[in-house]
Amino acid sequence: MLGPNYTSVSEFIFIGFSNFPQQLMPVFFVVILLMYLFTLLGNLFIMATIWSERNLHTPMYLFLCALSISEILYTLSFIPRMLADLLSTHRSIAFLACASQMFFSFTFGFTHSLLLTLMGYDRYVAICHPLRYNVLMSPWGCACLVAAAWAGGSAVGLVVTTSIFRLPFCGLNQIPHFLCHVPPMLKLACGSSVPAVALGVGLVCITALLGCFLLILLSYAFIVAAILKIPSAEGRHKAFSTCASHLTVVIVHYGFASVIYLKPKGPSFQEGDTLMATTYTVLTPFLSPIIFSLRNKELKNAMKKAFLRKFYSSNN
Repeated sequence: MLGPNYTSVSEFIFIGFSNFPQQLMPVFFVVILLMYLFTLLGNLFIMATIWSERNLHTPMYLFLCALSISEILYTLSFIPRMLADLLSTHRSIAFLACASQMFFSFTFGFTHSLLLTLMGYDRYVAICHPLRYNVLMSPWGCACLVAAAWAGGSAVGLVVTTSIFRLPFCGLNQIPHFLCHVPPMLKLACGSSVPAVALGVGLVCITALLGCFLLILLSYAFIVAAILKIPSAEGRHKAFSTCASHLTVVIVHYGFASVIYLKPKGPSFQEGDTLMATTYTVLTPFLSPIIFSLRNKELKNAMKKAFLRKFYSSNN
């Protein structure tokens, strides 16, 4: 029962940055804007390089291209809004806009995790079953896997968003965050079904994330076992180097996520929670193209080649 004092909410107000001095807002704006632009340009450059270099038209780089698209769309779902709010004194968002933001951020976020899992599977097949690689990772099969990742991410986003926004929101409409995220939204919801929805949404998210992480761990367990059987040190190094960039991104992605979600919650941690959430949502996509560009030798050489070709053609 909602009681006589129930009032529906038509908009929400972000107060995630309200505890920071107003003088810091332009600094946050410039830093986040530069990181966002670098994320966009870095991922677009990776996609353009893969598209232009025929030797990169392989399953691994197809997955990387899809990963770059998911990162661009993930950051696009909330960072422009965050930048606008940093320069505004009234940081409100309409009810439907908040629901849309949650849906797209969860969709692209979980698609990102699923694509990382597929990249781990690709490396497993390449190292453990090299003779069957072209059969198991055919172009049609890879396209189906990518489509399944996008469908899975969309399904999680739809389930989470509909579950949260079917709840009634009463009274307070202030979100102690800079985006429409599940935990602060649940605190604003009312009604007897809130605990059940919180449990259900938590189980869906944990199952999806933990499932992806365990599949990646399983892939690398088989990969390490196969690499250790290679007799030469050079062969082991060459095999492991093909996994280095993906493994680094996985560590960064799940490392920051574990710090945020396992961190103790409480009112005294509000400023720290905001900074850590900003680190995860802005810094992780920012680091991803850097890691793939520097740690993947084949991609790095192709990007240099594409840049030099563009540079010389523009001078001529």
